[in-house]
Amino acid sequence: MIQVSNLSKAYGTQIIFDDVGFMVNAGERIGLTGRNGSGKTTLLRMITGEAKPDTGVLSIPNNYKIGYLSQHLQFSQDSVLKEACLGLKPSEDGRDESYKAEKILMGLGFSVEDFSRNPLDLSGGFQVRLHLAKLFASEPDLLLLDEPTNYLDIISIRWLTRFLKGWKGELVLITHDREFMDGVTTHTMCIHRNKIRKIAGPTQKLFNQILMEEEVYELTRVNEEKKRREVEQFINRFRAQATRVRLVQSKIKALQRKEKLEKMSGVKDLEFEFARAPFKGKMLIEAKDISFSFEPEGPPLIDGLDISIGKKDRIAVVGKNGKGKTTLLSLLAGELQPLRGEVLHHSQARLGYFGQTNIQRLDVEKTVEEEILDAMPEYNRGTARTICGVMMFESDTALKKVAVLSGGEKSRVLLGKLVVSPANLLLLDEPTNHLDMESVDSLLAAIEAFEGAVMIVTHSEMILNAIATRLIVFDDNTVKVFEGTYQDFLDRSGWSDEEETAVRSSGNSAHKNNGAKRKDLKRIKAELINARSRTLGPLQSKISETEEQIMLLEQQIEEDTQALVDASVKGDGEAIRKLSISLRGSKEKIDILFDKLEKLTDEFDAKTREFEERLGTIQVSGG
Repeated sequence: MIQVSNLSKAYGTQIIFDDVGFMVNAGERIGLTGRNGSGKTTLLRMITGEAKPDTGVLSIPNNYKIGYLSQHLQFSQDSVLKEACLGLKPSEDGRDESYKAEKILMGLGFSVEDFSRNPLDLSGGFQVRLHLAKLFASEPDLLLLDEPTNYLDIISIRWLTRFLKGWKGELVLITHDREFMDGVTTHTMCIHRNKIRKIAGPTQKLFNQILMEEEVYELTRVNEEKKRREVEQFINRFRAQATRVRLVQSKIKALQRKEKLEKMSGVKDLEFEFARAPFKGKMLIEAKDISFSFEPEGPPLIDGLDISIGKKDRIAVVGKNGKGKTTLLSLLAGELQPLRGEVLHHSQARLGYFGQTNIQRLDVEKTVEEEILDAMPEYNRGTARTICGVMMFESDTALKKVAVLSGGEKSRVLLGKLVVSPANLLLLDEPTNHLDMESVDSLLAAIEAFEGAVMIVTHSEMILNAIATRLIVFDDNTVKVFEGTYQDFLDRSGWSDEEETAVRSSGNSAHKNNGAKRKDLKRIKAELINARSRTLGPLQSKISETEEQIMLLEQQIEEDTQALVDASVKGDGEAIRKLSISLRGSKEKIDILFDKLEKLTDEFDAKTREFEERLGTIQVSGG
């Protein structure tokens, strides 16, 4: 257990934490949320001792091991497997337990052939994965993970989700992927307005509570301000009357004793929409039999792909890293030319391209405002400043040079350039990297509202489930178009690497001659999928119904709150009494519904895990 009390931290005049406290109890898996720059990483570094608080105490038990992925990657062994095994605890009976490291390495996307490679020969992303493997193998009491999915592809993220769900120790997780966080954590902790709040349950439950509390605070502040003005008017009116001196002095003292509630500063959200260019045709792009390789003599990354992009399509490009997803977008955008085949653009096609490498194309000597102006030379500085404000670069922050921006800020500059460029097809390559959870939500809303077509490369299953109706799948050394949603893909075929990893990690070799057995397993798998739908469907309906009831009550609270403000201004005592009763009743009902929602969600998650484990057993057996 870790206990934090009276913690404060500031950098110059910027306050990060103001007298905060919380506990990490045994077995808790905590999702740590907060906007970029709120202090999430600083807090993790304080827990590890890499950063010191200005005041306060962090109490950590003796012999309590904390695992944290260091930013300084160092290797001492000449092979991947040997390096990963450094994290293993010594076996009491001297047994070779390298199989534990092998299982973790395969889950993180390493092949058996990679085990003998020198760590120094790995790409930067796989070097980070190797350090993650060492960290997991060391089995610390507390695991601290800061945006671990930034280094992983979709298959490794799915493995990590299962791994963290089974984590027996404590966990503090930072991630911009809300679905991933809610899927593995038991508690949510939020850094908001320099304070820390923690509850049992998912992110939305905490966000709703904070929102409701701030609405109540603001209503109270407005009412208190009105009463204060009335008292001040009384004092000013009767101050000079000798007969009321004692009453006036009493009012003055009461006013001095009463703490004044300050108006809360506004919290800026990323709110924008993509400008749509007109398009009257049917197909924006048609790619016919395209093939590409960076090494003409080597195997192609893309071989014989046909894809047509319609004016309303929502296409997700998915697969492991290094298989050609970014290359495909570059081919469609015209930045690369296929070795064979052709990419045909409609004459009215207007592309908005957000690429992984586009951040490097920003001029480090230019300001945010100048970069926006470069994308919209026909507009003036006033319009550019407006776009800067929309991208959360308000007033003088629009004059910051690109060189001093964080990764998230640079991403927002690129989004700003995209927003001012009318398009009917958005090509988005990992656009959520470096964005915080709130900004990801805003981006999703903008994509959903966009009236043109969207093709997105992402490893986030939350985004895939929210957006995609067609897929381009890089899997099993091939690339193919899948007509359907991501869940359809998982149900119908799934990832080949997950099956292979399960077979390898279990040591099962019976998959070589399993014709009839494989058919039986597919039948059992189909039956299990149907049973999952029959079980989870009603639960999901109950969850949706409960969420709808909560939303309606929150809307009622909003209307009653406004009516209460109006009644307070008019001095309508009867209306104030009735509205106060209604508000109290609505809040009590919401509390009950949140408890019900938590139980339903826990049951849904438990049933989901049960079916995943049963399906996983079938895959291990060769399905």
